[in-house]
Amino acid sequence: MIGAKLRARLQAGERILMTNPHHVSTGLVARLCELGSDTVFLDCEHGSAGFEEVREMARAARSAGGGAIVRPDSHQRSLLIRYLNAGADGLMVPLVNTADAARHIVETVRYACPADHQDRLVVVMIETTEAIANLDAILAVEGIDVFFLGPGDLSQSMGYLPTVPRGQKRPQPVLDAVENAIARIRKSGRIAGTLVTEDDIALYAGLGTGFFYLHSDPFLRTGLEMMRQRAG
Repeated sequence: MIGAKLRARLQAGERILMTNPHHVSTGLVARLCELGSDTVFLDCEHGSAGFEEVREMARAARSAGGGAIVRPDSHQRSLLIRYLNAGADGLMVPLVNTADAARHIVETVRYACPADHQDRLVVVMIETTEAIANLDAILAVEGIDVFFLGPGDLSQSMGYLPTVPRGQKRPQPVLDAVENAIARIRKSGRIAGTLVTEDDIALYAGLGTGFFYLHSDPFLRTGLEMMRQRAG
């Protein structure tokens, strides 16, 4: 498990890049890590990977020098435990709206991995107006490594569409909420994370964000479009 290594790098001020492969593929997971992704994102909220596929992809990521962070589809205790037992290097839990929910996640990780919970990275997703309102209380919970701002769900919680057309920015109130939350996280001495693109990663790095989530599809699309244009 490389969760402890990722945590140490974050605490030392290094920036971690996590890439979503978007496909259930051990080969793709390994290749992303070989190409420079610090960890891959195994999305079991919107994706289709089962427990054994998570196990195999996590193993493939580690074989290539990376890690595997799993997003479950709920806070269900047994579900979190099973992903950890399947070999996840960490969990990125969605819709953590209260301090009690954050404590439940920490306690579950420590129950599931009594001897090596320190080797698992714990990421909680701050992605609703309720979570933003409760952020100070959530930040006070020990045992959480990254407080991740999810701009898509936060947009929806604020009354906007969760996605925007390619090349366009999210509504300014959403961007302001994300930046304000990052500032509060950094002021508390904790580590902030968020979804980024090649257009805004420098901005969020400048704000002190340490944990970046990247989609692989935009890089593939951009590369293919460039080659198509050059082919004439």
